[in-house]
Amino acid sequence: MHATEFTTSAREEPDYRFAAVVAGLGTCLPRAEITNSWFADRLDTSDDWIRARTGIAARRRAGPDVSMTDLACAAADAALRSAGRTKVDALVLATTTPDRPCPAAAPEVAERIGQGGIPAFDVSAVCSGFLYAVATATGLLSAGLANSVLVTAAETYSRIVDPDDRSTAVLFGDGAGAVVLRRGHAWEQGALLGFDLGSDGASWDAIHVPGEREQPDGERWFTMRGRTVYLRAIERMTTSARKVMKDCAWGPDTIEALVAHQANARIIEAVAHRLGVPSEAALCEIALVGNTAAASIPLALADALDGGRLKPGFRTLLTAFGGGLTWGSAALTWPQVTPVRSEL
Repeated sequence: MHATEFTTSAREEPDYRFAAVVAGLGTCLPRAEITNSWFADRLDTSDDWIRARTGIAARRRAGPDVSMTDLACAAADAALRSAGRTKVDALVLATTTPDRPCPAAAPEVAERIGQGGIPAFDVSAVCSGFLYAVATATGLLSAGLANSVLVTAAETYSRIVDPDDRSTAVLFGDGAGAVVLRRGHAWEQGALLGFDLGSDGASWDAIHVPGEREQPDGERWFTMRGRTVYLRAIERMTTSARKVMKDCAWGPDTIEALVAHQANARIIEAVAHRLGVPSEAALCEIALVGNTAAASIPLALADALDGGRLKPGFRTLLTAFGGGLTWGSAALTWPQVTPVRSEL
């Protein structure tokens, strides 16, 4: 693959339409790694079984002294350093695993990373959370309410997944990723050129954690109807991504990086196949981190950059599917950004 080149002839004018532009990327992973053998020793499963069905070999797990908020702060701080900034005008945090039901974690994250006083709030859209948060941040920039927004996605699914449930325990890992967005123009590399978002509340129980009224006694673990979610994820991400491609007038063979929610290697392959995107463009970075829900796309972007599979100028398509049900897609040309990584 080659990076897409953008040129402007003497007769063409640059596209000065407003756009949110990616200016920095940061990540944070817990240090503790849990390999498939850990589950094989405890559940009726094996390393081969997990790899064949999910593409996952290992995942990270937050220790008892590391909270979701800790991961969010570390990723957010890393993104600021990547962007070369010390201040932003707003912060949006995507998470489905807050440390507490109330209040939202975003104001605390802002305060802890030296951004106290700015508007800060949480977004909950499960695995679509990062794209929902990016779209929300774009709205703040477009409305003139901010010139720069820090979008952070952080999850600690190890706290809500039943460790004895083979169907879910092997899938999820903990982690966080963040981007800095700034006001800019559509001609710039890093400009977000199109969005699509959607939901299906009729299927709310396909992915959910029971509430107190549903299950007043005992532990309330994350549940998922695996086959239903598998098929819906492929269908919805494909349809959503196709709409964004049409809006941007991008043909399948022009996509140089497809970064889908990192839930399952087979889902990523199926989405790429249905879209007609070249197989080498479908970036699967799930092997060592597992499904990190809302954090999966920024973590995958950082891994792909470090591995040379994503380069400045690449036409990049992002798409996700999660509980709600929710889904979303976005398109951008990848900018010259160096990710900053951290561990806790």
